[in-house]
Amino acid sequence: MSLVRNLATVSGFTGLSRILGFVRDILVAAFLGAGPIADAFFVAFRLPNLFRRLFAEGAFNAAFVPLYAGKVEAEGRDAAQTFAEQTHAVMFTFMLLLTFGAMASMPWVTYALAPGFEDWALKVSTQEAINLKADGLDTVLAIPSEFISKLAYAEQLNMITFPYLFFMVIVALFSGMLNSLGRFAAAAAAPILLNVFFIITLVLIVPRVADPGRAMAWTVSAAGFGQMLLLYISLKRAGLNMRMRLPRLSSDVKTLMRRMVPGVLSAGAMQINVVIGTMISTFQEAGVSFLYYAERVYQLPLGMIGIAFGVVLLPELARKLKADDQKGAMNSMNRGMEMALLLTLPATIALIVMPWPIVVTLFERGLFSRETSDATAIALMAYAAGLPAYVLVKILQPAFYAREDTVTPFRLALVSIVLNIALSLVLFQFIQYVGIALATAISSWVNVLMLWIVLVRKGHLSLDGRFISRLPKILASSLVMGGVLWSGMRWVRPWFDGALYEKVAALSVLIGAGLLVYALLSLLLGAVRPADFSAMFRRGKA
Repeated sequence: MSLVRNLATVSGFTGLSRILGFVRDILVAAFLGAGPIADAFFVAFRLPNLFRRLFAEGAFNAAFVPLYAGKVEAEGRDAAQTFAEQTHAVMFTFMLLLTFGAMASMPWVTYALAPGFEDWALKVSTQEAINLKADGLDTVLAIPSEFISKLAYAEQLNMITFPYLFFMVIVALFSGMLNSLGRFAAAAAAPILLNVFFIITLVLIVPRVADPGRAMAWTVSAAGFGQMLLLYISLKRAGLNMRMRLPRLSSDVKTLMRRMVPGVLSAGAMQINVVIGTMISTFQEAGVSFLYYAERVYQLPLGMIGIAFGVVLLPELARKLKADDQKGAMNSMNRGMEMALLLTLPATIALIVMPWPIVVTLFERGLFSRETSDATAIALMAYAAGLPAYVLVKILQPAFYAREDTVTPFRLALVSIVLNIALSLVLFQFIQYVGIALATAISSWVNVLMLWIVLVRKGHLSLDGRFISRLPKILASSLVMGGVLWSGMRWVRPWFDGALYEKVAALSVLIGAGLLVYALLSLLLGAVRPADFSAMFRRGKA
């Protein structure tokens, strides 16, 4: 299978999911804004979202894919199927017990996720519904009277959303099996269901109910079941029938667990950092919401580029290393980093230079005020500083996983997480929620630096001449593009105070001008060549 074609498949579906996610978040922003209900729901959604990203977006693949693919190659599909069924039985049982245990201790779980909520009381009740009419948006928000604080309300929402964790672990297993067989489409398309379910709920249900937070929480669990069902059907179509077995820790399953735990934690270091940031931000009113909306914006380029590389590059490297093609593996790493920086550096510059127009255009309507836009834009700028690092981690870690080494990136990720906690606590005292976003960016760059040093010392990474010559050209093209965007904002700034169509037009002009300048400069300076695209097309057809 072609690396480029597979990247296009995963990036395409992931990109569609991110776009639908934007539609979802635009609606969430309009209906909930950055108020107490939004804060409570985002906390309740944070843990399920963490599991989705840890397991379903590549981290589980890091441990499972090499083992499953090795079984297919060495012992055939039957042996691989037995291994998958044993894994399914163990994970199914573990997650079932974890789900029941967590729901029984939900007050403590919620307090751990949102310790700052204890100090914030909700200001609405069933008898005091707030009618919201802004930009033509009509809805009614009310919180049942038994919820006397954001902490208690978040606890109830957590009870509803927690089963999503169970579904995501099973989804990760099914995705790993399909990816190992070169079937990337279904696994990449599954997250789309979550956003489709959300959009339907926000459009048809939320405006008609008194408790929108609870309606959205039920949507999370329903979407998780839908994703699991979709991948189960895809497995059946691929000729794989998952039979239920009694859980047994076979030698293969033990090997998987030894690799999976550090692999999941290391691959999910950034997401763990985001959860830590959420916990700290609960001590500032609306801090959770500001960070959530900012994170949603930078997740679009991260999702389309970083996750695609994390999913596709690992099997590519594993195959080349099993064939003892060290030169080919090194070339894949260099081309992966080159392509990633070609896409993320301009995105980073754009998000740093013009975060405010993006946030205003995407979210500012309904309950999402100008003050909320200003606060979210600052957080987006801080997060964006780490965007290349977030993607490079997704490229560098597979170089360890393909060699069945999950311990090294795990140890380095722990250093990154500890650093993030320390920086977040310190910076929060001075610049509040912005310090949390900045700490996430800094700790991610430190993680990249540590991964890079270890790979170079082990002889697993060496920059080739093409990468070294093109990197300065990519950076120069990105900086000039940033200058054009900065100048252009002065001309179109008044448009962002107008109607939605004026905001969209202004943002489109800025983005179009930036893309044109960057594309022309990249070609003129040689950051990318027309022959690269024709070569990609030929490989995609192969």
